[in-house]
Amino acid sequence: MRVRPYNIAGLSVIGLALVLMATTVFARSKGLSQQTSRAAAPDRNKYALIIDGASGEPAYAKQFAQWTASLHEALIGKFGFAADRVKMLAEKPADANTAPATAEEVKKVFAMLRTELSPENLLFVFFIGHGSFDKEAKFNLVGPDLSAGEYNALLSALPTHRIVIFDMSSASGEFIKPLSARGRIVVTATRSGQENNATRFTEYFLAALAATDADTDQDGHISVLEAFNYANRLTAEFYTRAGRLATEHALLEDNGDGIGHQKMEGGDGLLARATYLDSLSVEQATANVLTVRLLKDRARLEGEIAQLIARKRNMPETEYEAELERLFIELAKVNRAIKQGTVSPTD
Repeated sequence: MRVRPYNIAGLSVIGLALVLMATTVFARSKGLSQQTSRAAAPDRNKYALIIDGASGEPAYAKQFAQWTASLHEALIGKFGFAADRVKMLAEKPADANTAPATAEEVKKVFAMLRTELSPENLLFVFFIGHGSFDKEAKFNLVGPDLSAGEYNALLSALPTHRIVIFDMSSASGEFIKPLSARGRIVVTATRSGQENNATRFTEYFLAALAATDADTDQDGHISVLEAFNYANRLTAEFYTRAGRLATEHALLEDNGDGIGHQKMEGGDGLLARATYLDSLSVEQATANVLTVRLLKDRARLEGEIAQLIARKRNMPETEYEAELERLFIELAKVNRAIKQGTVSPTD
């Protein structure tokens, strides 16, 4: 397949203001700087799958391999993913822990995840490479490709509904509708299948993972929404600086309606705002029973937020906004209590 080269409000205003104010205050809790400066301990609750697809030519092969290695290093070294829970597929596997990026191996790793995952686990799936769209969206693999519909079937068979998908390939915007589902967050590098030039989004997503200013609410964590916004902004700035017409416009979809947005609007962004790449692991909290309870409270509230977003279309707007505001404020309180090591504010 020919690859084109580079062409170098679901929340009320008052409710959003309250949430932002609460988050800002809580972020200044004692010891925050110490938490963010040390490496995270492995979190056994999180899984990741990185698929480094077919490159098409040596320059892309080198670039995709570098991006894949950088992402793998960041997930384990900074964001607390356990090494054995980060699965790797690559065009040219570098070691025995990485399988070839073929359709057969993709299906094998999903079969493995079906047996390993439990409903409370959080799974991140990253696509790095090229995509295509001709009646149906596909991600380029070594050999036959898999379509977005086939990936949806693989994802739907997993025990957990808590799934974050970063499809950072060209033409990835067409993955939004097929992959949309309750509890899922879908990020794509482009807004349609017509944006089929090689993308820059991955480069700036990796920059977001390393940047201190990506944590815009200064709560000591990088949310999916913060990483998306940072990468989206830097991607747009690249094309502006270069004086070129932007050939990619990233989208985020997390309310299950199959319609992505370029920012937090239209009901999208709320689940992404409450889902973090990094986290306090259970291992860190084993000496503190209260902290374990807080972690469970946080998981419960995140689940309730996801369920509420899915029910939005069947609820009166005022009722939806009031309940969403209540849940976000509770979540902010729980996050503050985790940092301070205090009892659950919901008790």
